[in-house]
Amino acid sequence: MELVQGNLQALEKLKVNTHNQDFLLTWEKSDDEIQALLVIAEILRERHQQKKPLRMFESGLAISIFRDNSTRTRFSFASAVNALGLGLSELDEVKSQIAHGETVRETANMISFLAEVIGIRDDMFLGEGNTYMREVAGAVQEGFDQGVLHQRPAVINLQCDIDHPTQSCADLLHLKHHFGSLEALRGKKIAMTWAYSPSYGKPLSVPQGIIGLLTRFGMEVTLAHPQGYELIPEVIEIARNNSRASGGRFKIVDTMEQAFEDADIVYPKSWAPYQVMEQRTSLLKKSDREGLKALEGACLANNARFKNWECDEAKMERTVHGEALYMHCLPADISGVSCQQGEVSRGVFEKYRLQTYREAGYKPFIIAAMIVMTRIGNFREELNRLCRQGMPTAKRT
Repeated sequence: MELVQGNLQALEKLKVNTHNQDFLLTWEKSDDEIQALLVIAEILRERHQQKKPLRMFESGLAISIFRDNSTRTRFSFASAVNALGLGLSELDEVKSQIAHGETVRETANMISFLAEVIGIRDDMFLGEGNTYMREVAGAVQEGFDQGVLHQRPAVINLQCDIDHPTQSCADLLHLKHHFGSLEALRGKKIAMTWAYSPSYGKPLSVPQGIIGLLTRFGMEVTLAHPQGYELIPEVIEIARNNSRASGGRFKIVDTMEQAFEDADIVYPKSWAPYQVMEQRTSLLKKSDREGLKALEGACLANNARFKNWECDEAKMERTVHGEALYMHCLPADISGVSCQQGEVSRGVFEKYRLQTYREAGYKPFIIAAMIVMTRIGNFREELNRLCRQGMPTAKRT
């Protein structure tokens, strides 16, 4: 209870302007808003551990649109909306009228009559995912402005081509708990590195989300990848600017060994080259199956040149006391387990396996906190009431 009260007091000091706003990119939110998100997630998590209710809505719908496969994010979203008192409905585009030419602006309004939030995952096509989310947001805003919708649902990014806010914020909360505070992260070194995978086409949004968020907290963020596996240039510039503003450090190196040297945290994760994702999107738009097959073959062959980019025991020895915190968004490509050779050795992953589960366990509370911040105008008052009475009804303005 003391932790909850301390967080409620901390929340009062933060300037937040997120009501009726969407949550699409972490770098669109202020430092205070990111900190408030973590605090709210902590309050909800603590109450859940105490087996106390989190219900802040009497009714309403949460819509999920998943354009890519998902386990953790899909169930985290479902858990979050259920805990808050919302019903969940997943839009199956194959079963909808989208297949018959229904426009995005029409679909967005038709699913939103009683909706509080729309969660979207659209991460595979570079230049498309975040754009689609903003098109949905624009459509529901028009519906609300014109009186078609009585309220405007918030659009939450459950992963796009640019960023993965629910993952990076869950990762940040995991680090806050692991090291004791956000202030304790200042000066800590995290190695965000590419790692080998026997597959191609993995999104860039996780590494981009990490460098775009953690550079805001005075950390030493090192990005490592082989030549040709660059990220979106605009996100690199955001990371550099964040680092300068926070007094941290951001650099790019070309070996995993360099990145792991004296690191406090390591985050080895495969992703596709920026240029490859551009080519892939173009081929998909043209339905060029032969071109896609040729691109996949070339990419897998290129990946195979870097099989030594594996997080193994020898590389972990380079980290601080050989005991850096290993992180991964999951599922990891585990050598000798899920694949013959992959991102991480069996030994390293097993040592940190439960830590990665704890890392994932923050995501439902981060998503719930995003919904609270974007949909409840008086969320401080309602959180106080929740903690005093158990099951309040949120008053939205």
